[in-house]
Amino acid sequence: MPSRPPDKVTSFDIAYRAGVSQPTVSRALRGDRAVSRETRERIQQIARELNYTVDKNASALRSQRANTLALLFFDEAATAGSRINPFFLTMLAAITQASGARGFDLLVSFQRPDDDWLSRYEDSHRADGLILLGYGDNRTYARCLEHLARQQSHFVRWGPIGDTVAGAVVGSDNEHAGFLVGRHLAAAGRRSVVFCGCADSGYPEFSDRCRGLIRGFVSPPGGVPVRTIDALSSEADGEKAIDQLLSAGASFDAVFAGSDLIAIGVLRRLKAAGLRVPEDVHVVGFDDIPAAALTSPALTTVAQDTEAAAVLLVDLLVRQIEGEKVENAVLPPRLVIRQSSPAAAG
Repeated sequence: MPSRPPDKVTSFDIAYRAGVSQPTVSRALRGDRAVSRETRERIQQIARELNYTVDKNASALRSQRANTLALLFFDEAATAGSRINPFFLTMLAAITQASGARGFDLLVSFQRPDDDWLSRYEDSHRADGLILLGYGDNRTYARCLEHLARQQSHFVRWGPIGDTVAGAVVGSDNEHAGFLVGRHLAAAGRRSVVFCGCADSGYPEFSDRCRGLIRGFVSPPGGVPVRTIDALSSEADGEKAIDQLLSAGASFDAVFAGSDLIAIGVLRRLKAAGLRVPEDVHVVGFDDIPAAALTSPALTTVAQDTEAAAVLLVDLLVRQIEGEKVENAVLPPRLVIRQSSPAAAG
């Protein structure tokens, strides 16, 4: 039997240098938080010094794992021409990095909620766990999640924190975000605000944003309470919503769109109708996608911390795979003031 090359470094060499057991080295290199942070960092530093790389095939054979996570993007709209929400694309690089840092490869796939995606991933041992982004109508999505829970699958998702649907969740405090927008528009002297988004049980994140807006916007004397108009998630939905408002003769001086994509459509249609932003109508979006800073005028929006979200999604999933019980994680939103809805003077 051929012997291994003398310069081939193994986890036992690292264990000897670090003064710990070989299993401790394996756990530390996987990022297992059962190993103290100081020990993990010392082991990782020794591994770098020795140019050690994990033999993933051998590791998978020992653990009966694929050493792979699957990131599934879901079609958010039930239309043939729909695309992945660019907000989720901003998470992709960070999720890839976070997965690699924990010793996992990452599969990325685009799915429809009614596809048989479960059998292609965890059931077939192609992945040890699933990260789910995007969901469309939450009522349909919930059935998929309940099936995953019954199968005792490892999965985490980005989504609304307050729902009762199965699975660990990472998400923003959407109601507080809406409150920040409402308070901002009130301080800017707006008198009639429209929420543009589907604020019903099928779209709980939009519903939470609308509820926060209503709580934060104190209508001045002679003002109008917050109104809502349905829009799903695309620029075309935003254009259609403004067409409906203008055709009905509605009077409004601010629009809070449930997403930046909707807001971009709103901006486009307001301009076509001869209404100036922000002089006639303030517009606020949500997500702070890269395009938000490039619109004319630049879009005031609510930013979500995609890098922190990515790290948390991977961390919660890996901890599940390691047998730990995990809790939901809530991220604070941040209002980004730009030209489409400037701050109040003074």
